[in-house]
Amino acid sequence: MATSKDQGKMSVQEAGKKGGEARKEELGPEGYAEMGKKGGEARKQELGHEGYVELGKKGGEARKEELGHEGYVELGKKGGEARKEELGPEGYAELGKKGGEARKEELGPEGYAELGKKGGEARKEELGPEGYAELGKKGGQRGSRDNEGQASA
Repeated sequence: MATSKDQGKMSVQEAGKKGGEARKEELGPEGYAEMGKKGGEARKQELGHEGYVELGKKGGEARKEELGHEGYVELGKKGGEARKEELGPEGYAELGKKGGEARKEELGPEGYAELGKKGGEARKEELGPEGYAELGKKGGQRGSRDNEGQASA
């Protein structure tokens, strides 16, 4: 129970939040983002690569818990869309290719094949039998065109 002596006092957390909001208003969105970027770089230097990676993992886990599974998935989709827009179609495709190669190296040929099989099964379930068959036809047609181009080259 708060006494009259405690009224009007704020916690350290509340004071920090209030100060941060005031600073954000003072600097504006771009200035505040720049300040955060500089702070992040300084923290990265302080912790080193391994420590910074660990800090990111902890932050990600906390955010995941805060948002729940669905919210975290939605956040990932938004981030992916933003990155896609930033890089453009070719850059995004290149990023995906690099990621796939890294994952292949990490899992090895058997693990990567298993991952692909699971992905195909999930896609089949998502599209249903008719949609999956249509997808296969499109892939087969594209593969035929690709092979024709190679034969005449």
